[in-house]
This record gives sequence, C-alpha cells and structure tokens, in this order.
Amino acid sequence: MTSQPKAPLTPRDRWRNRAIAVTGLVTVWVLLWGTFSWANVISGLVVAAVLLVVFPLPPVTFAGRIRPVPLLRFLARFLRDLVVASVQIAWLAVRSRHPHSAIIAVPLRVNTDLNLTLNAEALSLVPGSLILEADRRTGTLYVHVIGIRSLDEVERFRQSVLELEGRIVAAVGSAEELDLIRRSAPTGPSGSVELEGAPT
Repeated sequence: MTSQPKAPLTPRDRWRNRAIAVTGLVTVWVLLWGTFSWANVISGLVVAAVLLVVFPLPPVTFAGRIRPVPLLRFLARFLRDLVVASVQIAWLAVRSRHPHSAIIAVPLRVNTDLNLTLNAEALSLVPGSLILEADRRTGTLYVHVIGIRSLDEVERFRQSVLELEGRIVAAVGSAEELDLIRRSAPTGPSGSVELEGAPT
C-alpha cells in the first residue's frame, strides 16, 4: 500500500501544530516537576519556545479529533497507572537490591510521528519504564522496563503498551486510525526482547 503525497500545510495548520506542540511540551514539563504552578507553566512556555526555535520539529499533521469522553478515560487510567507503578517500584526497591529488567521492542499499529511521540511520552512518565529509542521508519518503541522476570511478563507489558496506544488513538486519533486499531488485534508474541539480570 503506497502512501499518498501530503498536501502542503496552510498557515493555519502551522499555527495549530505549533500550539499543539507547545501545549504538549508544557504539559510534560509540569508533569516532570510534579507540581502545577504558574512558575512551572511560564518556565515550561520558555523551554518550549527555545526548543521549537533551536530544534525545530518536523511538521506533524494532526489528522484526528479530540474526543472528550475517551480523553477523560485515558487521563483517568494514566493517573491510575502512575500511582500503581510508583507503589510497585517503591516495593521493588525495598524487596530487591538487583531487580531484573528488560529492553522490549513494541511495534505500534499506527505509525505516525504524533502517535509515536504521545505513546513515548506517556510511557516515559510512568515510573519503571523508559524509552531508549523510537524507530520512526517502523513505528517501534524500545522500552527499558524494571521488574521483568519472564517472557510472560514481557508479553503482558507489550500488550499493555498496545492498550495504551488504543486509548490514545480513541482520544485523539482519526477515524482511519481507530479502524486500524480495531482491525489489528494481537495474534501472538511480536517484537524483540532482551532480559537483563535474568537467571541462565
């Protein structure tokens, strides 16, 4: 299936994309600080402006639409995952001095820059997981995960990433992306994995 050439962006599209980029960067900045305050918002705006000027992002077309109810579901589940992961990592730190970990490759079903970025940011903000690399060509995220001890846990984590992708697409994706998510049900193990510290 060959992709159709993209139409050039209009000035309105460019301003909208910049606004979305600034909003996303400021949101991540405030979440990283862990406190909502005007100082953090203003400093986030400054950082976002510097990043967009010094490191201009490639044009990302937002082809979807924001759906309030799925967006609220995504945010509620994201906050729940933050709390659960924080407790799990704290317990793991107390229980084990050398926790097992793994580097897991997760091919996403919607291969767009926006989907790749949103999933990478959501995963990186949850304690215990960190994005090591994002392959734009294949739409694959390489995630370092703490507390992985078996291949069954690898597959459960990979499935959780695909469920996260489904919630993100439901919240802000296009109708075509939603249809792709519905039709692309997992059929078994996919991607690759490298277990660290596992017994041989």
